[in-house]
Amino acid sequence: MAEVNAAKQPEVSFEQSMTRLEQIVEMLERGECDLDQSLKLFEEGAGLAARCEKMLDEAEQKVTILLESGKEAPFQAEG
Repeated sequence: MAEVNAAKQPEVSFEQSMTRLEQIVEMLERGECDLDQSLKLFEEGAGLAARCEKMLDEAEQKVTILLESGKEAPFQAEG
């Protein structure tokens, strides 16, 4: 059932994910959240960090393909 909910969520750009991750870090660094809220924020941040890392890895692979082939590689925009 979690997969169905995840599939319905809109795709978020790398920049949007990074902005939210920065917000989470600031909130956690201030130390004003209770333990439960801190854990929820940490979990959300870990997910965002993993998503950003995956997007960066995919971009790096595309750049590598372009450099190795010397021609354009197919590009699929998110969304």
